Amino acid sequence: MTMPARINYQLKEASRLTEATWSALIEREAGAWRILSHYRLAKKKHLELIQLIGQADTRAKLHNSHDISIATPQPSTFEAARLFIFPLSDLRRALIVGSDRLDANARRLWRLVAAGMQQIESSADASASVAASLLVPDLDSESPYDLPRALDRALASFLRLVSVQGAWLALRRGDSLEVRAQWSAPSCANLDLPIESNTLLRRMNRNLAPMVVNRNDPLWELIPHKGIKASAKVWTCIPIVIGQRMIGTLALWRTSAFKHDEWNRLSELTAQIAPAIETIITFAEMTNHLRRMAMLNDFSLTISTGRNLDQIARRVFALLARALGTELIALDLLSANDQLIAEFRSENGRVVSSTRSLRKSWIASLIQDSQKVRLGSPALKGAAPLYKGALSGLYVPLRFHDQVIGALCVESAKADAFNSYDESLIVVIASHLASLADYTRVREEAEGRARNLGLIHEVVGQVVGLTEPHSVAQITAELLARYFAYDLAAVFIADDQGVLTIRGFGGASRDLVERAVRSFEYPVRNGISGHVFESGESLMINDASQDERYRSIKGWQAGSQMCVAIRDGAKILGVIDVESRLRYAFTHNDFIALESLAGILAGVIASADQYQRLETTVGQLRAAQIELDKRMDAQRKAENRLLQAAKLAAVGEMAAGIAHELNNPLTSVTGFAELALEEFSEENQTRKDLELVLREAKRARDVVRRLLDFARQGESARASASLNEVVEDVIALSKHLLHTNGVNLQTRLDESLSWVVMDANQMKQVALNLVHNALQAMPNGGILEIATSQADRDNRQWALLSVRDNGAGISPKDLSRIFEPFFTTRSAHGGTGLGLSVTYGIVTDHGGAIDVDSAPNTGTKFTVWLPL
Repeated sequence: MTMPARINYQLKEASRLTEATWSALIEREAGAWRILSHYRLAKKKHLELIQLIGQADTRAKLHNSHDISIATPQPSTFEAARLFIFPLSDLRRALIVGSDRLDANARRLWRLVAAGMQQIESSADASASVAASLLVPDLDSESPYDLPRALDRALASFLRLVSVQGAWLALRRGDSLEVRAQWSAPSCANLDLPIESNTLLRRMNRNLAPMVVNRNDPLWELIPHKGIKASAKVWTCIPIVIGQRMIGTLALWRTSAFKHDEWNRLSELTAQIAPAIETIITFAEMTNHLRRMAMLNDFSLTISTGRNLDQIARRVFALLARALGTELIALDLLSANDQLIAEFRSENGRVVSSTRSLRKSWIASLIQDSQKVRLGSPALKGAAPLYKGALSGLYVPLRFHDQVIGALCVESAKADAFNSYDESLIVVIASHLASLADYTRVREEAEGRARNLGLIHEVVGQVVGLTEPHSVAQITAELLARYFAYDLAAVFIADDQGVLTIRGFGGASRDLVERAVRSFEYPVRNGISGHVFESGESLMINDASQDERYRSIKGWQAGSQMCVAIRDGAKILGVIDVESRLRYAFTHNDFIALESLAGILAGVIASADQYQRLETTVGQLRAAQIELDKRMDAQRKAENRLLQAAKLAAVGEMAAGIAHELNNPLTSVTGFAELALEEFSEENQTRKDLELVLREAKRARDVVRRLLDFARQGESARASASLNEVVEDVIALSKHLLHTNGVNLQTRLDESLSWVVMDANQMKQVALNLVHNALQAMPNGGILEIATSQADRDNRQWALLSVRDNGAGISPKDLSRIFEPFFTTRSAHGGTGLGLSVTYGIVTDHGGAIDVDSAPNTGTKFTVWLPL
């Protein structure tokens, strides 16, 4: 039976005997745990188990040689309340059993299983070669490119020979040792130990002999104490030697001295494992070399496609960080005029850029020598390191067409971090980067110039239509500050006396400067702006503090400044002044853009009078158009009133004739019907027919009476009366109807309303008609609101009576006809179509008007306007 089969069989049988839910054998390799074999543990639970074992508190317990028990986290999918862990004697592997409980006998059985599995591996190791029994890394079976895993395997081989509290394995890198593998000493990971500064390590490097130090030894204070437990009594360090060269060391510590046979086994394994480690290191260096060559390929494929310097810098930094293991990188590029430096640096994982003077940059000394240098070189003149804590660095100039255009800096917090391969790699990258950066810089400058001119075009587009000089100055300054993000933008225009009294300010410091200049003449005559206005010479100042013409304002200190003259031929019309708190904030492109704006602005200012006259003419035309629209609207309303009056007059005349002709026959019919009714008893069928005739005759007589009322509208007696009293009388008359129809009445009467000259009875008829219409629009009840108020319209005082309901409303097609005689939407319910016509006639006869606002299913509001 093979060893894996034997392990699976033991897991199965032990789980059955102890009634465990599942069981597994795990192994620690390359700092991480993996499952070697298992019984009834579903694959989907493997990752959860590894994560649990990898937690700090659980990992610490596994360093103990005793079996332990931990509760499973809730909720979980382990199907067991607890995990029972039984470490094997090498502490590199362990049995994990998932069960709700294990009694003492069950635990004793699992301990025997753990011991048996250790014996299985020991017997398998004994049958192999000596190198295999000591677990010397085999390059045929181990990946020679996976240095961390191979070193973990090597350290595990030593730990199988002796029992210790902790250990680490370090490789030599230049003049220091770097811890690359550790066991039970996580704080030692990646620990860097300088050889020459440590007496023990320096002595071991020279003698190539192991060092053993006891706690009571004076040398105990010199050992690297990081990761060593307080109970440790012995510390030993064994050099890993090839020929006469130390390539690494093994450090071990524990509570008791090492026995002679243990020491022999350690020495024998160290000698056997040294060639394997050197081979692995060689392969790792070859891998790094190939990786860097691949990085050059990535450079040619990705960096060359960068669209701007920011993008190129980010990609270069990412590639260098991946290849060299450091993020302390900087790229400096000269500006077109060789006065400024654009610097890109890596800070907190981000690439940030800034601009500074060449004289104050570390690159100045490198440009003079034009040679690559390392940290500590006299050529840097103390300007490096650029990053705090850097112990090594490479500084390579960027050369293009035999001219230095910048420099690439790579630093590291480790001493001697860069070998000759690294230096060659950085030189090649710098060579390619130089041509790419120069091309990109030229392209960006061209694009920046085009972008600036585009923004200037936007400013001009919003200013060119302005006719008032103060508006031109203020809006131009605000747009300049908004589009170009200037701290301060100021535009000064000369008045008729040639004094710069017309001003506009924009930018974040606008209010501060505006307050300051109120107390004195500004621009100062002998200042930069005053000089430009008097001489017509435009200026760009990179460092305002170094220019004797600069005059500061209280609370504002410019770092750099541009000032250009606005000229129309030989005449200076004004100046444009922009400032920044930063020095060297402006480029030549910015200066060209500002001069372009000044040239266009001169034309705008020179043509201001023409624009002003045009604006005046346009204003007059607009006023005439508004007046004409008002007159046409008034005429249209007058025509509508005349047309409506004509209709009402014609209908009134016709109504009077019809009423006269119908009234006499209806009187006869009514009289004879009443006489005839006296001749018949109550039960007679003929009496019922005559009663029907009488009712219909009376209804016809009511219609005739309404026609007569409509025809006699002009007969009224007017006097000053209270509109509120009219409303209150109508409410009293309609109270019963409101109650029976389930309508809730709401009134808002203006107590300060002036009296109106009117026929009070006719106004009551108007209000009653509007109330009745509202009631008919709310057959199922609703809310009726009656209000009076006073308002101004057309330069007159008016009294208002409004009646609002929330009934069915009026459709848009019927809204224009509601005041026509005999037009009704309730013909089926006895409507005559005369109520609103009568209302309209009474209101217009009083010199007033009536408005209606209605929408279907929303309600209707009638507003009567009566002149005061």
